Amino acid sequence: MDYLRTVVPSQLLAERGSNLVVINPGSGNVRMGFASQDVPFNIPHCIARHINPQEGEEPRFSVRDQMLNCHATSSQNAERESAYDIIAALMKIPFLDDEEMPSPNQPLPPKMGRVDGFSSQQNRDDNKFTWTDVSERIIKPSTPFDRSVYKDAEEDTLPSTSDDDNGQDFKENKYKEMIFGEDALKIPPSESYCLSRPIRRGHFNVSHNYSVHQVLEDLRTIWNWILTEKLHINPRDRGLYSAILVLGETFDNREIKEMLSIVLHDLGFSTAVVHQEALSAAFGNGLSTTCVVNIGAQVTQVVCVEDGVALPHTALALPYGGDDISRCLLWVQRRHGTWPNFQTDPMSNPIDMLMLNKIKESYSQIKTGSIDAAVLVHSYDNERSGGHQKTRLSAINVPPMGLLYPRVLVPEEYPPPPRSWFQDYDDMLEDTWQTSDGLYPSGNGGFGMWDSYPMFPTRLKKFDNIGLVEAIISSVLSTGRVDLQKKLFGSIQLVGGAASTAGLAQVLEQRVRTKISANQSIEKVEVLQSRTYPLFVPWKGGVILGVLDIGKDAWIHREDWIKNGVHIGSGRKYKDSYFLQAQVMCYYNV
Repeated sequence: MDYLRTVVPSQLLAERGSNLVVINPGSGNVRMGFASQDVPFNIPHCIARHINPQEGEEPRFSVRDQMLNCHATSSQNAERESAYDIIAALMKIPFLDDEEMPSPNQPLPPKMGRVDGFSSQQNRDDNKFTWTDVSERIIKPSTPFDRSVYKDAEEDTLPSTSDDDNGQDFKENKYKEMIFGEDALKIPPSESYCLSRPIRRGHFNVSHNYSVHQVLEDLRTIWNWILTEKLHINPRDRGLYSAILVLGETFDNREIKEMLSIVLHDLGFSTAVVHQEALSAAFGNGLSTTCVVNIGAQVTQVVCVEDGVALPHTALALPYGGDDISRCLLWVQRRHGTWPNFQTDPMSNPIDMLMLNKIKESYSQIKTGSIDAAVLVHSYDNERSGGHQKTRLSAINVPPMGLLYPRVLVPEEYPPPPRSWFQDYDDMLEDTWQTSDGLYPSGNGGFGMWDSYPMFPTRLKKFDNIGLVEAIISSVLSTGRVDLQKKLFGSIQLVGGAASTAGLAQVLEQRVRTKISANQSIEKVEVLQSRTYPLFVPWKGGVILGVLDIGKDAWIHREDWIKNGVHIGSGRKYKDSYFLQAQVMCYYNV
């Protein structure tokens, strides 16, 4: 303890973080890196596998997700239009349906910005879009004897390709079997690859078309690729490293168990520990008591933390996030007639969603008035001649307001997973896995594959149509103590990618203060500024929890997990506990 009082934080991270790998998986991206790094690698959580087209079929790029419906119904359209009118009135947007449509050639205001919808923000003008090269060159020996030697040596080194080989080796082009990350999103439409996302809306993306076995295999393969290609950890050396899993509150026990098995059994880490995303976010900003609002790509979570302990009865899950804002941006522009006549489909063409996300990140803001922007929009229908057009986007302050008025966001609907997925035979609490038809009302709300099967209805409350303001107030007031409520309302923390939206913090402060009833005796409402980039705060908190000694009893050893499972102090199996998340637990062998 004396050492911890005197050591410099950067020195502590350097000493203890070099063999710690922090993994923060999400629906959109996975953040992974050494604890000694300042920021993690932030990589799209997807994999594309090469498939052989059936006879007579044209090769084409496909997405594994099989949606029941990605288009709004008539009632959803009516609700969306109503929500849009409310937002437009509040934001004082003069352009409405009865006004004159803007001309594409109309001059832009002098302070109008410009963004290339696909280039990085740092080098927009320098970077040029290129499709992913799906072929790789394989070097093969020319004689049977050389082939046997090459097979034995290929793990350590590749055969020489210099001119001195006298033609002994030859090169062959073949398709890459697997492509990861952003490269997987940029595969040409005419190539025969299938894109898979193992996590969807905060849960494993299990369906009749995507088995749990394949989901787990894809997770293992993606994480193994990042460890090997980005962190340069040889699989033979994984036993020298420990893993920290920073997981969102939406994951249930079985999903966490499977991810622990991937980390300890498949990837070969020596020890691992699980921490809640909300608790890690609090530590990442140096707070002990706070209301954490985590706006992810597809799910928003609200959890209150008191004195370094997450309060489970305050946890709320909202079925929308940054991806829904991006799709709403496209809907608003089509409603205003400002989007070019391109076949932009973010649900079936991942490259279109990537472009929309870049535009949203660069220009979305919450500000009163008519906020427009000049944007270069790309079309990716034809990889040989991808078109682009400069256009003026209108009302770009409407989509982020969907976080407060979620009816303007219409989530896609996915089929539920097969019923066998819910039968966890290792779990002693089988009564929590009830899936009787009619027991719970079915619905969509973006949790299409889960809302009919609430595994832990008392642990995590899910709401379809409440905005961030109502969610924050509901979560804080559920604590039931006035003194704690005052602390929480004065310490609201925004994390996640969409938390960087300009103007969001100020709007939340104002509207939470306005909606709190007068008899609550709340004097102060404040959204605290993040100490680092909000997207990486939970990951950074996982780093801090990993290097401190306070959680040493929570670490799970590889041999114990594989052979016997892990137990909490009360004697019940760790893997069977009702809350398998974030509490410091001790383990012992059977």
